[in-house]
Amino acid sequence: MTEARLMKPQRAVGIIGYGAYVPMYRLPGAEIARVWTGGGRGPVREKAVAGLDEDTITIAIEAARNAIARAEILPEALRAIWVGSESHPYAVKPSATLVAEALGATPYLLAGDFEFACKAGTEALQAAMGLVGSGMGDYALAIGADTAQGRPGDELEYTAASGGSAFIIGPAERAVAVCMGSLSYVTDTPDFWRRAYQHYPSHGGRFTGEPAYFHHIESAGRALMEELALTAQDFTYAIFHQPNVKFPGRVAERLGFTEAQIETGLLSGVIGNTYAGASLTGLSAVLDIAKPGDRILLVSFGSGAGSDAFAWELTERITACQDKAPHTADYIKRRVEIDYALYTRYRGKLRD
Repeated sequence: MTEARLMKPQRAVGIIGYGAYVPMYRLPGAEIARVWTGGGRGPVREKAVAGLDEDTITIAIEAARNAIARAEILPEALRAIWVGSESHPYAVKPSATLVAEALGATPYLLAGDFEFACKAGTEALQAAMGLVGSGMGDYALAIGADTAQGRPGDELEYTAASGGSAFIIGPAERAVAVCMGSLSYVTDTPDFWRRAYQHYPSHGGRFTGEPAYFHHIESAGRALMEELALTAQDFTYAIFHQPNVKFPGRVAERLGFTEAQIETGLLSGVIGNTYAGASLTGLSAVLDIAKPGDRILLVSFGSGAGSDAFAWELTERITACQDKAPHTADYIKRRVEIDYALYTRYRGKLRD
């Protein structure tokens, strides 16, 4: 094994604040199936849908405010804000500057947007760890947020959802979860894409599972555990990207994890989880209930394709910060069911 695979900053860093936001509108999978197949339940129970007044930026702001509340820092202490998404509202204009302005973090900071399908959020997280780990700043905010869309009637429409999570990275001595190490695995695997001027993405059907999803997540997760000399039994929780309810369980079994270890972070069946903050929302849900000393493995996946793997160890600070902002479960419980017609209006499905 080569140490070059492991990414670990010279200055120890960790999560000092985190937060999630999930829109309250829910579209049942059975409703999509009713419209397009004449009945059935669909692959997920329901998914979260952004309202008329919500987009990637508003979702990012809400999640970031929760993270700041838990971190107990002033917004102007942030040296960077990065927003990962596959549905930035502007083609040319950063989401991050609007988020920074709304939070009161401007003007002395880095701001920019990331794109890498559903791993854009963890990509931003890696960058935040690098900035803080290098000593260029003490605090950096990484966000994964989306209002992902699928072509009407396409398989992706069942899970392409809306939501977001935000994480403030800071020095390890202030962290609620210290990063033990991270690792990324990237190849050019064209399983999912959207050309300029196209409204909906295309995908490779079953090709998106193997060699895309399974190969990348398993390779990244296995390599990270090898580098850290850890096994699945050394972790309390594991979180894997959740394009549907079946894939995470299959990749967990391949890596030696049990159903109990992935259960808390598995949200794809109730809010949908095909969006840039998907795996991070699972991490937020786990942090809401985790205890000091727990270890968490997080492995994201972004089509195109790549995976970011992280190992976290929780500190005594986690207990005091959990109730300083709404829990992920609070947003999941706050639901208003809508039908396909209202969903069509909210998500701009009727196009000229």
